[in-house]
Amino acid sequence: MRKIGAFCLFCFLILSCSTKKDDAGDENVSTVLPDEIDEVRVFRLEYSDFRHELVANGFVSAQNKADLRFQSSETVTDIYVKNGDRVEKGQKIAALDAFKLKNSLAQAKDQLERARLDLQDVLIGQGFSPNDTASVPKDVMRLAKVKSNYDQSLNQYALAEYNLFNAILYAPFNGIVANLFAKAFNIPAATEPFCTIIDNNRLEVEFKVLESEIAMINIGDRAVISPFSIVGFSCEGRVSEINPAVDKNGMTTVKAIVAAAQNRLYDGMNVKVNLQRSLGSQLVIPKDALVLRTNKKVVFTLKDGRAQWHYVQTTLENSFGYVVSEGLSEGDSVIFEGNINLAHETPVVLKR
Repeated sequence: MRKIGAFCLFCFLILSCSTKKDDAGDENVSTVLPDEIDEVRVFRLEYSDFRHELVANGFVSAQNKADLRFQSSETVTDIYVKNGDRVEKGQKIAALDAFKLKNSLAQAKDQLERARLDLQDVLIGQGFSPNDTASVPKDVMRLAKVKSNYDQSLNQYALAEYNLFNAILYAPFNGIVANLFAKAFNIPAATEPFCTIIDNNRLEVEFKVLESEIAMINIGDRAVISPFSIVGFSCEGRVSEINPAVDKNGMTTVKAIVAAAQNRLYDGMNVKVNLQRSLGSQLVIPKDALVLRTNKKVVFTLKDGRAQWHYVQTTLENSFGYVVSEGLSEGDSVIFEGNINLAHETPVVLKR
């Protein structure tokens, strides 16, 4: 009897626990979250200027760039600038030891004076006055200069004078000093430039485009230039040159002059070029406004608090939006945010 009583008590406890769990389960199932209305952002569709885009990679180069070299192999005595210094046209850059050069000029001058005296002697021997060279026939004068070695002496003097003048490097235009690696009291390498002067105020970008894209580019087209190394910075340029030759890879070279780089672009810097050409007023929607449903282009508009489904046709596109040719009209309130999960006639509210 005791065993039967204990068994009944055990069954009763199990049934009680099961009933409580079922009651708790019924409570959870019956709890229903309230429906939330989707929040969206809209804009009024109007005709606006559309710019067709062509994206390419290129590099920056200075329109004025000069590699400066000494004409003689002498010791550098003075260096007046360093890399990064801004210089003006005619400013001294560096100087060589001029002793040997001055000596060579003095010797060349002396040799020229001797040749001039020899020339006068030859002319006198031919019966002409050395003070009236205009009356001397050309063939006689030519022969006299050869005998006196006058022309050769004159050329040697001019070369010595040139070498002495170029013992000092001067800036050929306003710019910035770059690639200056030489040290004073050393002979500069003859195979490399002493330094480079770059005019950073006159920059251009060189890039390549496919031959099929040449027809889309015109002189004067706007170009947005963005360096890869400076996030968030861009500047404007204009197409200045289109090379009329196509290389073996089917590419042609295009150049664009940079309008204002704010001293943030450098010669040789790699950049992205975004060419933009105005195609007039078009109905343009942001890219976020377009969604795909069953591989068809759909745009939602807002009307009377509900989302309206529209099939659309687009033609051109750029990095910002699409040109709509069918499906929408000017003045429509196009939804461009919060439209991912919308359906036709879905209630929506404007996001604040």
